[in-house]
Amino acid sequence: MPRRGALGRRTVAVALGGGGARGLAHISVLQALDELGVRPVALAGASIGAIIGAAYAAGFSGEELRHHTEAMLSNRLKLARRLLYARARGRKRLFKGVGHPFLIDGERFLDAFWPEGVPERFEDLEIPLTVVATDFRRRCEVAFSKGPLRPAVAGSMSVPGVVRATKTEVGYLVDGGLVNPLPYDHLAGKADIIVAVNVSGNSGPETEIRTPTAFQTMMVATQILTNSISARMIEENPPDVLVAPAVHQYLALDLFKAERIFSAGDACRETLREGLTRAAAKLGA
Repeated sequence: MPRRGALGRRTVAVALGGGGARGLAHISVLQALDELGVRPVALAGASIGAIIGAAYAAGFSGEELRHHTEAMLSNRLKLARRLLYARARGRKRLFKGVGHPFLIDGERFLDAFWPEGVPERFEDLEIPLTVVATDFRRRCEVAFSKGPLRPAVAGSMSVPGVVRATKTEVGYLVDGGLVNPLPYDHLAGKADIIVAVNVSGNSGPETEIRTPTAFQTMMVATQILTNSISARMIEENPPDVLVAPAVHQYLALDLFKAERIFSAGDACRETLREGLTRAAAKLGA
């Protein structure tokens, strides 16, 4: 793969979209950027993209994030303990009888699953980051790029029925993917080349023929929504480089299929390299 010289002095910004466990493919794409010697000057993320984007912006490499994730998922007992630690406490469950057996607290989840060393504030990240969430009261998008980091990311990952709405100084936040699952629009003007990594599910052949459970229906409905929003955004105003790992067959909580999801991201490395080269050539690099 060519190194950064192929881009000349052109700068790159990266948006990491929402998609639950499918977003583990983001890590593979970040690894590819590292191998290319491309250091983003700005990042934006929604939901799983915000979780991974924040860790990468804190200074962890794609390879370090992959090793960290593989280590967490390799021991199911330790993973179960982390999830138990992340359980929401002190409030009634939402979607009782429909949602997951227990509700996750987003900030506790981040404490349990982020690598040690992620700072408390946006201002202390090595790469500027924008996190997109949904303001539950106003039913609209809200973006964060300064102030406390954990509440913003926890809000962005608050998938209804799985993660409890996150209380912040601006109100309760829920999943950023509900309003902007691929927030590359927040990177406009921040770099010469904007890369968007779409893991919202895309489309593909049917993989489930059994009657879905209520919980599966809720999760897939969210996937259909985010995929539709992303598709419309891309059609109306495409990013300079679009990377779309083939992850449509995975559900939002398919964490134990991580190696296959990583592989789907790995398969996009040539697409990323060629896309960056074409974008740089178009700009006259």
